[in-house]
Amino acid sequence: MGSTDRIKNVAARVAKWHDAGHQVVVVPSAMSGETNRLIGLAKEIMGQPDPRELDMICSTGEQVSVGLLAMALLAIGKDAVSYAGWQVAIKTDSSFTKARIQSIDDTKVRADLDSGKIVIIAGFQGVDDDGNISTLGRGGSDTSAVAIAAALKADECLIFTDVDGVYTTDPRVVSDARRLKTVTFEEMLEMASLGSKVLQSRSVEFAGNYRVPTRVLSSLTDPLLPLAEEAASGTLISFEEDTNMEQAVISGIAFNRDEAKITILGVPDKPGVAYHILGPVADANIEVDMIIQNQSVDGKTDFTFTVSRGEYAKAMAVLEGVRSEIGAASVLGDAKVSKVSVVGVGMRSHVGVASQMFRTLSEEGINILMISTSEIKISVLIDEKYMELAVRALHKTFELEKV
Repeated sequence: MGSTDRIKNVAARVAKWHDAGHQVVVVPSAMSGETNRLIGLAKEIMGQPDPRELDMICSTGEQVSVGLLAMALLAIGKDAVSYAGWQVAIKTDSSFTKARIQSIDDTKVRADLDSGKIVIIAGFQGVDDDGNISTLGRGGSDTSAVAIAAALKADECLIFTDVDGVYTTDPRVVSDARRLKTVTFEEMLEMASLGSKVLQSRSVEFAGNYRVPTRVLSSLTDPLLPLAEEAASGTLISFEEDTNMEQAVISGIAFNRDEAKITILGVPDKPGVAYHILGPVADANIEVDMIIQNQSVDGKTDFTFTVSRGEYAKAMAVLEGVRSEIGAASVLGDAKVSKVSVVGVGMRSHVGVASQMFRTLSEEGINILMISTSEIKISVLIDEKYMELAVRALHKTFELEKV
């Protein structure tokens, strides 16, 4: 949706699927750069924009897109109708700028589809119980698309993006990164939450919870590509681990530059200390990721956790405000850290992945600041300047360039 020419290409692609006999609902994002432009305008007026008013502003980007796409379809003879999120309605909670979808009323959409129309719904947005427009967070159009597909019990949700699928890692960092034909929902959820920008993590969570078949495809291919060829391309996010997937110990290397580390030093080591530190952070609507509490020494402990870099300053301010209350000696922060993770369902049945990962980083002279694990992933926090070196080294160590 980067330009009017690109929107015309989208219209041609949508018309192709509709002409093949499919009922089609389209959930576009804003035009390229538009959301950043709107946020910039808001910050010129108010350094820390009011969340409700920011959602009112940012939601307009997608409304422009749906109207333009509907016009592009009408111009080529297709019956199309566009809706804002509140017109459907997509109901959300009131967590402005990062709202969560609660329900979708599909009555109007189904009626339009049954009458032969192509329905276009603004992604990224909804409406709360008080009628306020809300947005779902950056990348929220993916979440909207999967949620609407789930509500309609769609045959498949096709996510067209600027890459042609899910790769073993970012090809801009590792030139021989390989496109995956299939990936499990579990792996995709880990990769999305760990920094992979192909899909928003909540969209993958929705797809997994509601078992929505989802395929990631390129929006840069010929819009008139034969249907069968297009449907078989990209990466299919699957429900089951087939035999080949079980043989692959590691499926991908994910990374996230958008990390910051905060340490609270000299906290009294007593019951409730974690709550008294993280409670005010949660009340400020700040998400916490990796957490470490050190061993107690003389009744004192240190507590370290990570937040997104965009919320670092806010989190530091919150903790400085409660530092004396919780009895901490000081609060330290580092906004120049990154997270690198290895992900793979094969880790369930293979040992030695952690030692192989740590040996590789050691051989490259990379110090590990924090470690977190799940059943199918290992994440480490490292200095930002070593992130790309770590990704390339790990990709080579686990031989992810090989089919």
